[in-house]
Amino acid sequence: MYADFWSRETTWYHILALSGVFLTYGLPFAYYADQHSIFRYVKNRDKQSPWNQYTKFTDDVDPQWRQVLKDCEVKPIYALSPQAKGKIERPYQWLQDHIVRTCVRQGVTTITEARKILQYEVKQYNYKRVHSTTGEIPMIRFQRAIKEQKSLFRDFVLKSPFQSVKDILCLRIERQVNAYRKISLSGLEINVPGVPPREKVELRLHPDIKTGVTEVKFWFKGHLTGTQRVKTKDLPIVQF
Repeated sequence: MYADFWSRETTWYHILALSGVFLTYGLPFAYYADQHSIFRYVKNRDKQSPWNQYTKFTDDVDPQWRQVLKDCEVKPIYALSPQAKGKIERPYQWLQDHIVRTCVRQGVTTITEARKILQYEVKQYNYKRVHSTTGEIPMIRFQRAIKEQKSLFRDFVLKSPFQSVKDILCLRIERQVNAYRKISLSGLEINVPGVPPREKVELRLHPDIKTGVTEVKFWFKGHLTGTQRVKTKDLPIVQF
C-alpha cells in the first residue's frame, strides 16, 4: 500500500507513509508494527529519549507517529516477538531482494533511479501477480472487498476542530509563549497570534520536502489561532 526509498529513517517519513495509505485507501482499524522507537517508547531501552529522566514507563509516552494514529482513531498493535515480526518481514523478503538485484544489474546508483524500479515492482505486485496465499491478484481482491462492503478500511474524514489533513498528518511540539507573545525553536523566534503570554501552545508542523518550507500551525485549547511558514532548515530541533 506504500513503498518508497529514503536516505535515512525518520519520524516524518513514517508519517508520510501513513499519509500515503490513509489518503489513498482510507483508515484501517489497526496498524501492525514492530517496536522501533519511532513507533513505541519502551522503558530502559530508549535511554536517550528525553522522557527517560521523568521515569516514564512503556507506552506512557506517545511518539509522534503514534499521536497521528490516535488522532485518526487507529489502534497500534506491536509485534512482541521475533516470530511475530517475521509475519511482517516474510511477505516482503522476495520483493526486497528482487529490487536490490535489479538495481545492481541495471547499474542503478541513486534513490531517484531506484524509485522507478520500486514503483514498477509495486504495480506488478498489486495489479499483475497472483498472490501465493490467496490465489488472487491483490488489487482485484481488495476492490471486491470494497464492493461487497467487507473492507475493514474506513473513509478518511476530517473531524472538528481540524480543518486540513495537515492538522493531523504532522509533527507536534509544545512551547510556552513568552511575554512578547513569541516562542523559540532552537533560537528561531516565531510570533504566536491569539495566545496569551505564559500560556502553552501546540505547534503542528507540516514540512514540504520539495520546497524546503514547513507550515507551522498554532493550536491553543483546541482552536487554530494562526499559521506561519518557515524554512525547514531553520528548525533543527525537529528530527524530520
